[in-house]
Amino acid sequence: MQIWNDLTAASVAEKLLEINAIRLHPHQPFTWASGWKSPIYCDNRLSLSFPSVRTSIKNALVQVIKANFPQTEAIAGVATAGIPQGALLADALNLPFVYVRSKPKGHGMENMIEGKVVHGQKVVVVEDLVSTGGSSLKAVADLKSAGFEVLGMVAIFTYGFEVAKNNFEEAGIKLICLSDYAKMLPIAISKSYVTDEDLRSLENWRKDPANWQAEQ
Repeated sequence: MQIWNDLTAASVAEKLLEINAIRLHPHQPFTWASGWKSPIYCDNRLSLSFPSVRTSIKNALVQVIKANFPQTEAIAGVATAGIPQGALLADALNLPFVYVRSKPKGHGMENMIEGKVVHGQKVVVVEDLVSTGGSSLKAVADLKSAGFEVLGMVAIFTYGFEVAKNNFEEAGIKLICLSDYAKMLPIAISKSYVTDEDLRSLENWRKDPANWQAEQ
């Protein structure tokens, strides 16, 4: 797991904070589906409603693909939030696009992969957000099962959990993200989204999200 570069990471984090795609509530945390309490909620789908932000993210992803995966023959989005980001990227690169369902289609061909499946085609997977990496790596496995050669994955944002890093390393999948939690925190403090006093609690959450509790 790596961040593309510091300049892009800071710029993307600032834009996501500005449009409320990233929200920070260290004292009134969100509850994730897993039951974890979290001081952050990230919904990068909001970027689609802001043309300048959408274009900035798309252009950054284009740079990542050209520099790291020049042999890419197709782009694969992960349902659901990775679909529009992947389609934008594929269009910018003039490459074929497919997407991976979270579960097989319940009728017709019962597809897991939507779009033209070409055995041996080299694809890069697109995610909007990586947390533990479980659903992202399931999509990678589904693409491989369908016959694709997966070169790696790109994502807009990651929380930077150690478990995600380990999961991608074990799977042998290169992951490059535009920004992450660690790069976002200084921006959030400098722009007064949170205070210096909140920093310790916010850093502790990333280290141990399952057991984190908000400070009163």
